[in-house]
Amino acid sequence: IDGKKVGKELTEKPKFILSVLLLWNFGLLIVDHIHFQYNGFLFGLMLLSIARLFQKRHMEGAFLFAVLLHFKHIYLYVAPAYGVYLLRSYCFTANKPDGSIRWKSFSFVRVISLGLVVFLVSALSLGPFLALPSIFCLWFKPQGPRGFLRCLTLCALSSFMFGWHVHEKAILLAILPMSLLSVGKAGDASIFLILTTTGHYSLFPLLFTAPELPIKILLMLLFTIYSISSLKTLFRKEKPLFNWMETFYLLGLGPLEVCCEFVFPFTSWKVKYPFIPLLLT
Repeated sequence: IDGKKVGKELTEKPKFILSVLLLWNFGLLIVDHIHFQYNGFLFGLMLLSIARLFQKRHMEGAFLFAVLLHFKHIYLYVAPAYGVYLLRSYCFTANKPDGSIRWKSFSFVRVISLGLVVFLVSALSLGPFLALPSIFCLWFKPQGPRGFLRCLTLCALSSFMFGWHVHEKAILLAILPMSLLSVGKAGDASIFLILTTTGHYSLFPLLFTAPELPIKILLMLLFTIYSISSLKTLFRKEKPLFNWMETFYLLGLGPLEVCCEFVFPFTSWKVKYPFIPLLLT
């Protein structure tokens, strides 16, 4: 009887109810385990940030939210609430007896401290992208629109390779501008063909149903064959567009596709290791 009483008291406590509401949230379960798999981690950061504000540890709360914001920009939705709350509750240190704001209590030191926290987190997050050498070349050694186009492509590739949350389709931000350069020089044409062939192939997992298989293969073959043949013709007086290693690498995409689409589905690994084709791609 005592055990049942204790259990009932436990399940009726606000802390227990809150834990169930958070940990067994239906929306979070289906989003984290069916769609993406790190939303719980991000919401954990948000809740930890809120907890720090409740504990009046404002600097820690601001730091955690700044980190969260750079992990996923969807949290910009709630940034105004953070900004106004921190300004009112942390940067103003006192209220009038009626609860209204005491303007003379404004603390420049606290504002600067908050700004420094946000700046340092932003510098750590975005600094590597703002410091990729192409930016400096664009400023100190401008080469006109073509130089801008090269910088734009490198910025797109840097963010694609080192970003935390990147969609496959983001590779098009580099492929399309690079196509403008591909008809100017043989070196650019070579880079474009390697980038566009591998970049387009990396989009294959987005079309994963059986009816889409012949469509995506046919369309990519048509585009790739035309791209290579036309650029080879354009630069026929130049050296070959590919060396032997690059040729071997690009030709390897064919066996990879056969393995992923026509061999792997009939192996015993399909059930136990369904992620292997995507990993190999």
